[in-house]
Amino acid sequence: MAEARWELYSHPSDIGVRGLGATREEAFAQAALALTSVITDLAKVQPKEAVEIECKEQDNDLLFLCWLSSLLYEMDTRRMLFSRFEIEAIEGGIKARAWGEPVEVARHEPAVEVKAATYADLKAERQSDGTWIAQCIVDV
Repeated sequence: MAEARWELYSHPSDIGVRGLGATREEAFAQAALALTSVITDLAKVQPKEAVEIECKEQDNDLLFLCWLSSLLYEMDTRRMLFSRFEIEAIEGGIKARAWGEPVEVARHEPAVEVKAATYADLKAERQSDGTWIAQCIVDV
Protein backbone atom coordinates (compact mmCIF):
# COMPACT_ATOMS: atom_id res chain seq x y z
CA MET A 1 0.00 0.00 0.00
CA ALA A 2 1.16 3.53 -0.77
CA GLU A 3 2.78 5.61 1.92
CA ALA A 4 0.78 8.46 3.45
CA ARG A 5 1.70 11.77 1.89
CA TRP A 6 0.54 15.23 1.09
CA GLU A 7 0.95 17.49 -1.90
CA LEU A 8 -0.01 20.84 -3.32
CA TYR A 9 -1.38 21.17 -6.83
CA SER A 10 -1.84 24.14 -9.11
CA HIS A 11 -5.04 26.01 -9.79
CA PRO A 12 -5.38 29.14 -11.97
CA SER A 13 -5.99 31.56 -9.09
CA ASP A 14 -5.62 29.62 -5.84
CA ILE A 15 -3.94 26.39 -4.70
CA GLY A 16 -5.04 22.82 -4.13
CA VAL A 17 -4.23 20.75 -1.04
CA ARG A 18 -4.29 16.97 -1.19
CA GLY A 19 -3.77 14.25 1.39
CA LEU A 20 -3.36 10.55 0.68
CA GLY A 21 -3.46 7.75 3.23
CA ALA A 22 -4.48 4.24 4.13
CA THR A 23 -7.53 5.59 5.99
CA ARG A 24 -9.84 8.57 5.66
CA GLU A 25 -8.40 10.03 8.84
CA GLU A 26 -4.82 9.62 7.64
CA ALA A 27 -5.68 11.38 4.35
CA PHE A 28 -7.34 14.23 6.32
CA ALA A 29 -4.21 14.60 8.50
CA GLN A 30 -1.96 14.66 5.43
CA ALA A 31 -4.16 17.32 3.80
CA ALA A 32 -3.85 19.40 6.99
CA LEU A 33 -0.06 19.24 6.62
CA ALA A 34 -0.46 20.44 3.03
CA LEU A 35 -2.64 23.30 4.29
CA THR A 36 0.04 24.44 6.77
CA SER A 37 2.71 24.14 4.07
CA VAL A 38 0.83 26.71 1.98
CA ILE A 39 1.45 29.21 4.79
CA THR A 40 4.96 28.32 5.97
CA ASP A 41 7.71 25.73 5.95
CA LEU A 42 6.39 22.84 8.07
CA ALA A 43 9.85 22.28 9.58
CA LYS A 44 9.58 25.66 11.30
CA VAL A 45 6.40 24.74 13.22
CA GLN A 46 6.97 22.99 16.53
CA PRO A 47 4.14 20.82 17.94
CA LYS A 48 4.12 22.41 21.42
CA GLU A 49 0.41 22.93 22.21
CA ALA A 50 -2.56 20.68 21.45
CA VAL A 51 -5.97 21.88 20.31
CA GLU A 52 -8.99 19.58 20.07
CA ILE A 53 -11.32 19.78 17.09
CA GLU A 54 -14.49 17.83 16.43
CA CYS A 55 -16.41 17.78 13.16
CA LYS A 56 -19.68 16.03 12.38
CA GLU A 57 -20.99 15.45 8.88
CA GLN A 58 -22.40 12.28 7.35
CA ASP A 59 -20.89 12.97 3.91
CA ASN A 60 -17.09 12.48 3.60
CA ASP A 61 -16.66 15.48 1.28
CA LEU A 62 -18.49 17.79 3.67
CA LEU A 63 -16.64 16.29 6.64
CA PHE A 64 -13.32 17.09 4.97
CA LEU A 65 -14.47 20.65 4.25
CA CYS A 66 -15.59 21.00 7.88
CA TRP A 67 -12.18 19.70 9.05
CA LEU A 68 -10.16 22.19 7.01
CA SER A 69 -12.55 25.05 7.86
CA SER A 70 -12.33 24.23 11.58
CA LEU A 71 -8.56 24.05 11.36
CA LEU A 72 -8.42 27.46 9.64
CA TYR A 73 -10.72 28.87 12.34
CA GLU A 74 -8.35 27.62 15.06
CA MET A 75 -5.33 29.03 13.21
CA ASP A 76 -7.01 32.41 12.89
CA THR A 77 -8.54 32.79 16.35
CA ARG A 78 -5.62 31.33 18.28
CA ARG A 79 -3.01 32.82 15.92
CA MET A 80 -1.34 29.43 15.68
CA LEU A 81 0.20 27.16 13.08
CA PHE A 82 -0.08 23.36 13.30
CA SER A 83 2.34 20.64 12.24
CA ARG A 84 1.08 17.40 13.80
CA PHE A 85 -2.38 15.85 13.65
CA GLU A 86 -4.09 12.81 15.14
CA ILE A 87 -7.59 12.09 13.89
CA GLU A 88 -9.98 9.35 14.90
CA ALA A 89 -13.38 8.39 13.57
CA ILE A 90 -16.33 8.97 15.88
CA GLU A 91 -20.05 8.45 15.36
CA GLY A 92 -21.03 10.82 12.56
CA GLY A 93 -17.63 12.45 12.10
CA ILE A 94 -14.11 12.86 13.45
CA LYS A 95 -12.35 13.94 16.61
CA ALA A 96 -8.90 15.42 16.15
CA ARG A 97 -5.95 16.81 18.02
CA ALA A 98 -3.76 19.37 16.28
CA TRP A 99 -0.39 20.30 17.73
CA GLY A 100 1.34 23.54 16.96
CA GLU A 101 2.51 26.85 18.32
CA PRO A 102 1.71 30.56 18.21
CA VAL A 103 2.84 32.33 15.05
CA GLU A 104 6.17 34.11 15.29
CA VAL A 105 6.35 36.15 12.08
CA ALA A 106 10.16 36.50 12.12
CA ARG A 107 10.70 32.74 12.51
CA HIS A 108 7.74 31.28 10.61
CA GLU A 109 7.84 33.82 7.77
CA PRO A 110 4.21 33.20 6.69
CA ALA A 111 3.98 33.50 2.90
CA VAL A 112 0.21 33.80 2.45
CA GLU A 113 -3.00 33.70 4.43
CA VAL A 114 -5.38 30.89 3.60
CA LYS A 115 -8.84 32.45 3.80
CA ALA A 116 -11.02 29.39 3.27
CA ALA A 117 -11.35 25.83 2.10
CA THR A 118 -13.71 25.74 -0.88
CA TYR A 119 -16.06 23.34 -2.65
CA ALA A 120 -13.88 23.60 -5.77
CA ASP A 121 -12.35 20.21 -6.63
CA LEU A 122 -13.64 18.88 -3.29
CA LYS A 123 -13.18 15.14 -2.90
CA ALA A 124 -12.76 12.79 0.07
CA GLU A 125 -13.10 9.20 -1.04
CA ARG A 126 -11.65 5.74 -1.10
CA GLN A 127 -9.81 5.04 -4.36
CA SER A 128 -9.92 1.80 -6.35
CA ASP A 129 -6.69 0.59 -4.68
CA GLY A 130 -8.24 1.01 -1.20
CA THR A 131 -6.31 4.14 -0.24
CA TRP A 132 -8.02 7.42 0.57
CA ILE A 133 -7.70 10.82 -1.09
CA ALA A 134 -8.85 14.12 0.44
CA GLN A 135 -8.48 17.30 -1.57
CA CYS A 136 -9.88 20.75 -2.35
CA ILE A 137 -8.88 24.18 -3.53
CA VAL A 138 -8.10 26.71 -0.80
CA ASP A 139 -8.64 30.42 -1.24
CA VAL A 140 -5.42 32.39 -0.65
